[in-house]
Formats: sequence, structure tokens, C-alpha cells
Amino acid sequence: MDHQPKFFENLSGAGKAIGVLTSGGDAQGMNAAVRAVVRMGIYVNAKVYFIYEGYQGMVDGGDNIVEVSWESVSSILQVGGTVIGSARCKPFRTREGRLQAAFNLVQRGITNLCVIGGDGSLTGANLFREEWSGLLEELAQKGKIDAEAVKKYAYLNIVGMVGSIDNDFCGTDMTIGTDSALHRIIEVVDAIMTTAQSHQRTFVLEVMGRHCGYLALVSALACGADWVFIPEYPPEEGWEDSMCTKLSENRARKKRLNIIIVAEGAIDCHNKPITSEKVKDLVVQRLGFDTRVTILGHVQRGGTPSAFDRILASRMGVEAVLALLEATPATPACVVSLSGNQAVRLPLMECVQMTQEVQKAMDEGRFLEAVKLRGRSFENNLNTYKLLSHKKPDAELPKSNFNVAVLNVGAPAAGMNAAVRAAVRVGITEGHKIFAVIDGFEGFARGKIKEISWGDVGGWTGQGGSILGTKRTLPAKYLEKIADQMRTNNINALMVIGGFEAYLGLLELSAAREKYDEFCVPMVMVPATVSNNVPGSDFSIGADTALNTITDTCDRIKQSASGTKRRVFIIETMGGYCGYLANMGALAAGADAAYIFEEQFDIRELQANVEHLTEKMKTSIQRGLVLRNENCNENYTTDFIYQLYSEEGKGVFDCRKNVLGHMQQGGAPSPFDRNFGTKISAKAMQWISKKLKETYRKGKVFANTDDSVCLLGIRRRNLVFQPVAELKSETDFVHRIPKEQWWLKLRPLMKILAKYKTSYDVSDSGQLEHVAMLPKEAETGAI
Repeated sequence: MDHQPKFFENLSGAGKAIGVLTSGGDAQGMNAAVRAVVRMGIYVNAKVYFIYEGYQGMVDGGDNIVEVSWESVSSILQVGGTVIGSARCKPFRTREGRLQAAFNLVQRGITNLCVIGGDGSLTGANLFREEWSGLLEELAQKGKIDAEAVKKYAYLNIVGMVGSIDNDFCGTDMTIGTDSALHRIIEVVDAIMTTAQSHQRTFVLEVMGRHCGYLALVSALACGADWVFIPEYPPEEGWEDSMCTKLSENRARKKRLNIIIVAEGAIDCHNKPITSEKVKDLVVQRLGFDTRVTILGHVQRGGTPSAFDRILASRMGVEAVLALLEATPATPACVVSLSGNQAVRLPLMECVQMTQEVQKAMDEGRFLEAVKLRGRSFENNLNTYKLLSHKKPDAELPKSNFNVAVLNVGAPAAGMNAAVRAAVRVGITEGHKIFAVIDGFEGFARGKIKEISWGDVGGWTGQGGSILGTKRTLPAKYLEKIADQMRTNNINALMVIGGFEAYLGLLELSAAREKYDEFCVPMVMVPATVSNNVPGSDFSIGADTALNTITDTCDRIKQSASGTKRRVFIIETMGGYCGYLANMGALAAGADAAYIFEEQFDIRELQANVEHLTEKMKTSIQRGLVLRNENCNENYTTDFIYQLYSEEGKGVFDCRKNVLGHMQQGGAPSPFDRNFGTKISAKAMQWISKKLKETYRKGKVFANTDDSVCLLGIRRRNLVFQPVAELKSETDFVHRIPKEQWWLKLRPLMKILAKYKTSYDVSDSGQLEHVAMLPKEAETGAI
């Protein structure tokens, strides 16, 4: 970026009043958004008001509209639902109701509204904005307000954030609450799988999504369900036969359970509903399988928000306040949304119209168009699901005569197994023979390599760790043995799933091409490490699961600290020299500080943090949380910081420390990691097929150019293949981190929300984009 950074210091909210409300169905993460709006509003010297019970509270006025302070939103980050209440409101649909609401707002000088809700709530807000000047004039005529007020409060600014677990809003990759709802669904599916396995049962699971199949589709992808029914993509005529055939084939392959996922709004191609009961009856009648139905219902809306939802909502809340400060009478009402890992602003009504287009297409039976309108990410999910769930008969598979080896390298990361499963199944579909290498490069050198089939990887998506086994050993000292194994097994391409060691390994193998022809084959790396320290990718498989582990632990620790009062916890996270986990964990857990290697700190800063906590103990929030990356400073160790805080805080607060350690590498993968792993790995295998065709000459594969050794990463809004040779210049090899990291831009966000004065570069925000322009290749947000 060549432009001068633009900081928001010159944006002042003085004299402005912001009202925040949640409306429509609740969603986990709404409280994180409310907290961010309140704190950012107060930070820029605006007054902030809670509007309780959504639009109903706005119409009723009185105690429903209350000015709030910094402490009002303490301890709500980890709470599901919405603490300010939400209600359906009939009066607001009438002009009379809106007139009353306008009067209540003007009385308090509120002309900026931040609405967190679904498309109905946002459409209502837009209508209110359009009518605003007319409503004020009417109030003046009735003598309820004076002419001065009409002039002073002439314009209403509106910014929306979409809180909906269904992810049914066009223009944003992820709505607040979707990721948490997926967590609930996956927890239930994982639990059901163990009991179904014991009894050889079939389970039909009904998930929410009356008009949108996102939750059903993504959870089917994340647990490897046998069949999925969604409103956007009804099954073809005769689906009953094909589904039953598929289920019995799976049983014949020794699979002890079947999972079928049904969205509550699922329909057939004649627009007739397909219910979970109907599916169950069909399976029982045709196949006689022991079949049970589980309807998840409101469990999906409940529970604590995931780390992703907390960070998403915090970013959107801050962005919403900036949008309100910058709004002029000429700017249309906008929605703050997520595209890739960028927060963007979109015209509210463009998004609403597009969302309604999807429904219209479905009602008129234009289903392929409905899928396209949902965006690239939805389409990718659907195509990947179709690719991985149905094995074609051997006779129909192409025969490529290529052998591809897949291996895990580095430390284990949750989601690795999902990536291996996708690679194996896509490879088989493309006609290759797939070989699994056990225990990384070390195992490769020892000949621990075997062919792996479609059925071998069944049920792998939900498994944590690395089933193939993984080692940190680099290939340099085994080059000859690995070359021998590649020759013996006639390996024509390599797919490496792992962290920084995998990247170093590919650099070593490509350097060895001059000496060994065996390494002149296409090689691709898929980043998988909890540290998220691989150059060329904004995200790595496993980091989201680790982040959720850290966040859950911090929640428990905060609870313990709240009980004892005046206690500060110092928590050490993993990550090597990369501060991603400490920084994002601090943002998701609402920590007071996070020490990371990328932002050098000295004793003065430690002293300032202690003083900050001392001040905090005088308020009603008598606890502190400090995160420290394991390698942030060789002298300011966790013990040192603990002792310093203990000494300096004597008489004001006491201290405890906690090293989280290897629990951050364990656990079942989060929905994000399962799907990210599945999709990125499927794409990597398709790249291998393309490269094999390009480099096959005179009966053999020969690839010795830089672009035949690539890393597949996600950058801003796109998935990109980058030659590892080109990434060398972007890498700090001593500290094993990329030289530039996108998440450092979010660092001030954490500080602002913890009440530190800081500068925040807002150069990236502020441009209103248009829905049609958004590239929907983005894969991060919408996992």
C-alpha cells in the first residue's frame, strides 16, 4: 500500500450519541459486538445508549433507553445470546410506532444507530432512516419537539451488523453467530457418532435454516455425512433410490453408521418439504436400518460464542462506530461485513435486495441460480461436498497412472486428518493412486509408505492430531533414501501438509533437484500448524482450534478470578516466535494485555501495564488477564512477569500464572479447521493433477521449474498458489515467522477494548464497496 496511513485520532465522536440495539433472532457473538460498539463509542468521546428489547424498547422509551459506561459491558464477551434483549415488534411496523421511536431518540439526542440483527431488522432500520426528517416534522407540528430540534437532529445515520446463525445474508462471508452454531452442531454430531457406531445405527439430524442451507451443508462437509438436504439444492427425481443405494453400499463397505443431515427448510424439486421424519421412514421401510431422528432446535442458538465469532463481532463493532463517525447525510445506510479477512462496508439495501433475490430464485425453482447468488463460498462448499461424499464406481474413474504421496510434517495440528481425507478422495476421483507416508520425512526415508483407499479415510474429519503420524525431521539428511523410496514406489507428485518444517522441507527438496531427478516432480504444501507462522498464508489449519482452546481456558480462568476478586492471571501461549495465538486469544478473551515478539516491549511498558491494572482494580471489574507468547522476550519470561506483577501489585492485587502447553495442539478440530482443511486440500490435489498433465513428457513426469513447488495459502480474499522459492524473501528464517503479518493490524483493537490510548490505522476501511464487486473466492470467513 503506497497511501499514507489514515488514523482515526482525528475522528471525534464528541457531541454525538450512538444507540445500539439487537433485534430479531439472537445469535452468539451479539454481546461481543455490543461491547465493541460501547467501548469504541466511549473511546472516541461519544455518548452510547443501550436500547433494550430491540425496536420494542425504542418505541416504549423510558428505562429501555439508557446511557451506558465502560463497565456496563464488562464480562459479556463470553456470554451467548444478547444481554440487552431482543423482541419481535409489531408497533415499529406502523408509522405511529416509528413516530414514537423517533421522539424517544430525539429526546436523548440519539442520531446514530447501530443495529445488530437479520435482514428484516436492517430493512426496518433503513425505512426509519428514510422517514426520519418527515417524522421530525410531524413531531414538530404536534408540538412534541421544537423547530431547533428538527434542525439539530435533521439526519439519522444507520450502520448494520448481521447477527444470524443461518449465514443467510448476501454480501458477508460470515454472519455473527454462524461459526458458534456450527460448533454446537459439530459437538452433537461427534457425540452421536460414537453411539451410532456402537449400535450400527442411522441418524437423521435436523438443523436450523428455514431458507438457507448453509449450516446443514457446512456441517455435512465437516463430519463427512452420507447425505444432506438443503433448500437451495433439492435432490433430483428418484433421490429416494439413490440415497438408499448409497447407504447400503456404505454398510457393505463395513461402515457401521450413517449420518443424514436435513435443513429444516429442505425441499424436493417440486418445492414439497422433505422432513427428517420422512427421511427416517424411508430408510426404515426400504432398508430396515435402525434409524433415529435428532432435532437440534434451539441448542444451535445457545452456548458461548466461538473465538471466531468474538473476534468477528469485535472487529465489526469497532468498524461500525468508525462508519457512524464518518457518515454524512449523503452516504447510504451501510452494513459492516466480512470478505476474506477484510472488514468491508456495503450499502445495506443492495445486500437486502440480493438476499431477497435468492429466496425468489428458490420460489421460482431456479435452484442453480440460487446457489450462485449465495456466493462463491457456498458454491465451493457444495461442490467439495459432492466431490468427497460419493465415490464413483471403479469402472467410471479415470486412470491417470500417476502415483501421489501425501505426508504430514511438523507438530500435530487439528484438521490435518480432514486435509488428508480430502487429498486422498480427490486424488482417487482424479484417477491417481494415493500413497500415505507414515511419520513425515523420517518415515519416508525408512520406507513407511503404503497405498491408501477411499474407505481408509472414512470418519477422519473429526479426529484430532495426525493419524498418519508426523515428525519435525527435515529431509536434508535423508535425501538419498527419500529419492530411493520415490523411485521404488514410482512417486510422481508430493503433497505435504504441515507447518514451518514442511515449508523448509520443500525448500530443501527443490534445492536437491540438481542432484536427484526423483525430486523433479510437482510438490505442494498445505499450511497446518497451531502457530499460524507459515509465510504465504493468512491462516493455517489448526490455529482456529488452538485459539478456541485458549479462549475456553481464559473464560474459566476469568471466572475463577472474578470469584476471588483482585486477581491477575498471566497465561503463556504457544506459537514459537509468532504472536498470533497470544494476540488473537487476548482479543477473543478480553484480556488486558498481550506480550508478543513482533512488538518489542521494555520495562516501562510492563510498568504501565501494572499501573493500568491497579487503576482497573479501583473499578467494579476486579480481575485482570495477561497473555504472553512463549518466546516474546528471552529475559522477560513468564516467571519474571509474574514476579514483577506480584511485587508491584502488592496490596492491590495478587497474581497467578498458567502455562497452557500442549493442550493447544490437541482436541477435536473446530468446524473452521475441518472445512478449511478439506477445501484447501481438495484444491491442492486438483493443482497436482493439472501440473502432472503439464509436466508429463515422453512417458515420465519431469518438473524442475520454481512454479512446480508451491504453497497454497489464503491471502486477504483469495486462495493462491505461490512458489516456495518466491516466499523466501518474505520469511524471517531465524525466528520462523513471515516478515509481514496481517493480524498485527488488529493489535490496537485489543488495546482500545482494554482501555489503552493507541493509534489505529483505518486506511483499509471507509470505502463503501458494492455487493456485485465482492470477489466471492474468499474462503476464510465462510469456512
